[in-house]
Amino acid sequence: MSFAILHLKAKPNGRLNQVQVAADGGLTVRLKVSAHAGQANAELVAVLAKVFGVSKSSVTIITGHTAPFKKVRLDGLSEQECQQVLARYQT
Repeated sequence: MSFAILHLKAKPNGRLNQVQVAADGGLTVRLKVSAHAGQANAELVAVLAKVFGVSKSSVTIITGHTAPFKKVRLDGLSEQECQQVLARYQT
């Protein structure tokens, strides 16, 4: 089964949920919720599932559960498919 790994920075307490890819390829996900009691991680999983068109159970936070920098696994997507989706969010 194919999967992709994302390295990203999660920024809670934003005005809206938003995915941004910087010119250098850095990925930032802004989240509406606070980082209290795992709410931001749950919201991050939901946002990534929606953006990449996969189920929430296909999104796994591997590292960074309590840190802004996270490593996330997306099951059912190849690295190439992942990059094609992220290209739409280039800033």
